[in-house]
Amino acid sequence: MLAELIQQLADVNMSLLFGVMVVAILVLGKSADWMVEKAVTLSLRTGMPKVIVGATIVSVGTTFPEAVVSVLAALNGNPDIALGNAVGSVICDAGLILGTACLIAPLPLNKKVVNRQGWVQFGAGVLLVVFCLPFTDLGNVFSTKATLPQWAGFILVGGLVVYMIWSVRLAKYADPDEQDEEAADDSPVAILVGSILVGCLFVVASSITLIEATKILATEAGIPEAVIASTLVAFGTSLPELVTAVTAARKGQGELAVGNVIGADILNVLFVAGAAAAITPEGLVAESIFFRLQFPAMLIILLCFRIGIFAAKDGKLSRPFGAFLVGVYVIYGVLNALFGKTEEPAVSETAMNPVEVVAEAG
Repeated sequence: MLAELIQQLADVNMSLLFGVMVVAILVLGKSADWMVEKAVTLSLRTGMPKVIVGATIVSVGTTFPEAVVSVLAALNGNPDIALGNAVGSVICDAGLILGTACLIAPLPLNKKVVNRQGWVQFGAGVLLVVFCLPFTDLGNVFSTKATLPQWAGFILVGGLVVYMIWSVRLAKYADPDEQDEEAADDSPVAILVGSILVGCLFVVASSITLIEATKILATEAGIPEAVIASTLVAFGTSLPELVTAVTAARKGQGELAVGNVIGADILNVLFVAGAAAAITPEGLVAESIFFRLQFPAMLIILLCFRIGIFAAKDGKLSRPFGAFLVGVYVIYGVLNALFGKTEEPAVSETAMNPVEVVAEAG
């Protein structure tokens, strides 16, 4: 519905479309600032480390729309979209988004907490690959389709519940962040949590609006749809996480950025892929290209992140490490462009716009 409304505005007057883009950019920036401020306040008020705030509340807000999209796509007969979105988003979050945040400013770490959350992040990725392995035909794993079965989806969703409970309990015993500031907002904790989720809602809505408007302008400019699908649409699905991480890094709240990336990766596996598989009797299809490129790329970039945490000096992820992560993501993007084509859409092409999938499902 939002996409149709934006298209109608463009049909009436292109100047209105530019106005929509300006408003979307302003709302995106302001809502990201709002969300980060409320998340920091929640951390200060409760003593919960920012990493855990980012890995739970903030990441749920930024990934929930994508989970809804994947579930609706599965119900609409397109279950393969969910797996492509989940894997592609993990690679983008741990590579491009975290790397970009590191380039803006070195990201401080509560190393003990990040290490624990990071192992869950890496373990979730490994578990996804194991569940997708064609155990009856392992000799042809690089040339045959496989499936993420429905029962595995239920296990992943169950793992999500365990992860959230564990994270909350971990927060009670974790060493609090070193704070040089006091919470200016004395609102109840429930109000702060609600404010964070409202901020997430506006970040996601303004991101979708901006991408939709940009797509229309690109189409009017004669840019091929294939180029739009593999760039703007794919980028748009990760824009909320990117804006949140960049805003957090810019405001000196690097641990929130790290937590959001870790949490988003975990939720993309347990929530996005898990929920879509759980409601699909035949499971989610994993094309052979997943085992040749997508899964190895995901595990490599998650392993690089683990090594970065272990090697972090002075408790910070450095700018050179950020450049390294971005470089790894660029290499993946080149390989995906060269070798990622299959009979079915590749990951970058299946990262569909949430508005389009919801519209089709309706």
